[in-house]
This record gives sequence, C-alpha cells and structure tokens, in this order.
Amino acid sequence: MAPDESMQRTFGGTPRRAAMSSHRLMNRLFAAVAGLLACIGCATSGSTSDAASQILRLDTEWSQAAQRRDADRVVSFWADDATVFPPGSPPVIGKSAIREFVAKSFQTPGFSISWKTTSVVVSRSGDFAYATGTNRVTFSGAEGKQVAMDGKGGTVWRREPGGVWKCVIDIWNDVSPPSR
Repeated sequence: MAPDESMQRTFGGTPRRAAMSSHRLMNRLFAAVAGLLACIGCATSGSTSDAASQILRLDTEWSQAAQRRDADRVVSFWADDATVFPPGSPPVIGKSAIREFVAKSFQTPGFSISWKTTSVVVSRSGDFAYATGTNRVTFSGAEGKQVAMDGKGGTVWRREPGGVWKCVIDIWNDVSPPSR
C-alpha cells in the first residue's frame, strides 16, 4: 500500500481531507492542552492564595505566642533544620539551638517581641514561601530604662510532609537606633 493510500484510509478520504483532519485534530489537541494548563494555573493560583492565608494565620499565632512568652509554642513554628539570623550575632542553627536562643531571650529583663507580617509570596509549586514585615523588640537598658527597637524582617517557609508550614529561615535587623 502506498503512503498516500494509508493516509486516505486513516482519515477517510483524499490527502487534502486527511491534511485538514490532521490540522483540526492538532487544533483540538492544542485547545485541550491550553484549557488544561489554564485550569492548572487557576488551581495553583487558588492554592497559593490559600497557602499565603495559612502562613499569615500561623505567623499571627507565632507572634502571639512570643508575646505570651510561650517558648515551646514559639519554637514549634520553626522546622527542625531552621536557621535564625539575629542582628549582630552568629546564625542559630537547628531547633535545639533555637530553643536555647528563645529561652535566653525570654530571660532578658524587660524583653518582649512582636511582629506583623505584611507580605507573603508563595512559590508556584506551593512548597516554599517568603514573608516580610516589621517587628518591635523591647528590653531593659541601662539603669532599667525600657529600650524599644523597631525592625524589619524576612522569613522563608517550607511546606512539610502532611502540608504543615514551618519556618526554615528567619532574619531581621533594626530600622533605626533604639528609642530611649
């Protein structure tokens, strides 16, 4: 059987009709793939929006736990392999070291910390996100006078197995000299 005959039989007619049918088939396939990609984009967009909302909620709970000085709850928001980058200090690596850092901070006279996350961006894959915001740290300075330091910070979040979000990178610094 000649190639033209095969084409005619496959598409039920002349070579021109076969070419037209092939063109229609490709258009339909393209439309189906485009539709599928659009649906995936919608699903991803919705899930990233949901993830950003989850992270904002978790971050608010985290700040509230810090204000209550609940060290166990505060530490629970970090992943086991998290790294904290406090201003003017070496990195604090791993949950055990972070637990010590938090406990020591809470022992500082007059210490308090609060923060407000203002932006969360979630990766397209939905497994990482970063957040930025502002914070305020207070402590007793010289002669017991309260010192307040306003800052800015960034966190990186990772979706763990089971869909739980944990902070893996936490860094902040001061925006101004301490107010006295």
